[in-house]
Amino acid sequence: MTPLEPILRARIAATGPMTLADYMAECLLHPEHGYYTTHEPFGQAGDFITAPEISQMFGELLGLCLAQSWLDLGAPSPFTLAELGPGRGTLMADVLRATARVPGFHAAAQVTLVEASPALRARQRVTLGAHPVTWLDSAADLPETPLFLLANEFFDALPIRQFTRATGGWEETVVTLRDGRLALARGPALPIAALDHRLADTAPGEVVEICPAAIPVMSMLGERITRHGGVALILDYGDWHSRGDTFQALRNHAFTDPLADPGAADLTAHVDFAALAQATACPAAYTTQGALLVALGIEARAATLAQRLDGTALQAHIAATRRLTHPEEMGTLFKALALHRPGTAPPPGFPPQSPRDMP
Repeated sequence: MTPLEPILRARIAATGPMTLADYMAECLLHPEHGYYTTHEPFGQAGDFITAPEISQMFGELLGLCLAQSWLDLGAPSPFTLAELGPGRGTLMADVLRATARVPGFHAAAQVTLVEASPALRARQRVTLGAHPVTWLDSAADLPETPLFLLANEFFDALPIRQFTRATGGWEETVVTLRDGRLALARGPALPIAALDHRLADTAPGEVVEICPAAIPVMSMLGERITRHGGVALILDYGDWHSRGDTFQALRNHAFTDPLADPGAADLTAHVDFAALAQATACPAAYTTQGALLVALGIEARAATLAQRLDGTALQAHIAATRRLTHPEEMGTLFKALALHRPGTAPPPGFPPQSPRDMP
C-alpha cells in the first residue's frame, strides 16, 4: 500500500466518493505523497518518454516554427518565450539551440517556464545552463507581452471528470470504497450543462470526459495572444472530440491499474482538442503531430543528422524519427493545435482552414 492510499480511503469514508478530478489531483499533486512530488517521471529511468526525449529534432523544428512566426509578426521585442510543464527542460534547450542564429530572437526573448515543482525547476536549471530563465507557478502569471508558447504533454495531466450518458442525464465516474478497497463506480444520472452539446453526437452508454482546469488556461492564452500577438503550440495525445474511457495510468513504461498504487503512477487522459479550441476566441489550427513535423521539414533534418551516424546510433535515429511521425506510433495519436492572433495566418506547418466546424 502506498502512503497516499490510506489518506484517500479515510477521505472517502468521511466525505463520500471522489470525482476522478479530485482523485487525479491528489495522486499527482499531493504535497507529500503525490506522483510529481516523489518521482522522476521522465526518461528511460522514469515512467514515460516524451517527444523531446526521443529526438532533438522535435524541439528544433518547433523552435524554428516559433521563430518564423515571430519574424512574420514583425519581430516584437521584448516577447515571452514560454513553456507549460517543461519537464526536464529538454524541449526548451532544443528550441534555444535551434534558434540561436535567428537574428535578434534570443536578445528579445524572455524565457519563462511555468513549473511549480522545486525539484523539476532544479533539473531545468541544470539543463538550460546559464541562460536567463524566469519561473512561474501558474500560467495565469504570464506577463502582458507578445507570447510565443509551447505546451507538450501538459493538458493530458490535468484532472478530468468522466461521464457516461444515461436516460435522464449523465452518470459521473467516481472513486469509492468497495470491501475496503478503492474502486470505480457511477453516480446518479444528472443533467450536466457542460455536456448539453454532446447529446447530439453520443448515444446512451457512451463515455465522454471533460477537463475543467484546461478552460481557464486556454482562455487566458487566447486573451494574451489577442491583445499582444503571438502563437501557442499545443501538442498532446487525444482527438478532436472526447469519446470513450481514456483514463489511464503509466508506470515503468507500461499501463497499470490507476487505482492500484495511488501516488506511484502517472495518471493521464486523452485531450479533447475541440474543447481546447472552443475555450478561446483566438483562431485555431489543428493537425496531427506527424503531419506537422513532416511539413516543418523533419525528413530533411533527419537525413542531415543521419550523415554523421552509423551502426546502432543510426538505427536509433531512424527509429526515433519513425516514432515521432509514423501513423502507427505517435504520428496520428498525438495532435497539434495552434492559437494565433485574429487577422494573422496560422504558424508554419499548420493547415490554413479553421477546425472549429469539424464534426
